[in-house]
Amino acid sequence: MKTYKSLLFDADDTLLDFKATERAALRMLFEQEKLPFSDEMETHYSELNRSLWKAYEEGKIERSELLNTRFALFMKEYGHEADGVSMEKSYRAFLDEGFHLIDGAIELITELKDHFHVYIVTNGVSKTQDKRLRGSGLHGLFKGVFVSEDTGYQKPMKEYFDYVFKRVPGLLPKETLIIGDSLYSDIKGGQLAGLDTCWFNPEGKPNDSGIVPTYEIRKLDELYSILKREQEEKL
Repeated sequence: MKTYKSLLFDADDTLLDFKATERAALRMLFEQEKLPFSDEMETHYSELNRSLWKAYEEGKIERSELLNTRFALFMKEYGHEADGVSMEKSYRAFLDEGFHLIDGAIELITELKDHFHVYIVTNGVSKTQDKRLRGSGLHGLFKGVFVSEDTGYQKPMKEYFDYVFKRVPGLLPKETLIIGDSLYSDIKGGQLAGLDTCWFNPEGKPNDSGIVPTYEIRKLDELYSILKREQEEKL
């Protein structure tokens, strides 16, 4: 088993509980708009949003198109005309206040930061990610934070990882592990960059993507054993 010196962590749904934050922000948004919002609608919005982010990650659409049209597209499917830009602005404000964490995230990074070089590598909007990372208490635990909006690229593009490696002296692919929940952006992206990968899969989803991670975990504390340490030793 390799000895790693640097760890790259995805943010949303790996350390930050984006699902919980998204759910709260959506309900506040629809309440503000005086529109009904059901569990079925929440599921449908998540599916639409996921498909748009995938298109963005594949370079098929621009980030601005994704953000400014997703609510208009969503509302149109329910027979409503909506100002996508205005709804996005309100949603972003609600989202900025969401500091929900995945269980064990703070404890894990607090332990790891004294023994590894730890960084955040995340797709998303810079202002939102910065505010959420700071509000959750995670930001100050990392040696660096790299958000796709700032880099001009996004995971899984190799150029995104090239950008990161150029800005971290001594960061070597063979000594680096990426940890994330997305097989496409995190695991495939890590592979394109020559990294070992760890898929965080808390729900035990089947993997029929053809993308095979180096490791797979369902709880964050399972990372300790991958790093060749016993959890009780507290690293």
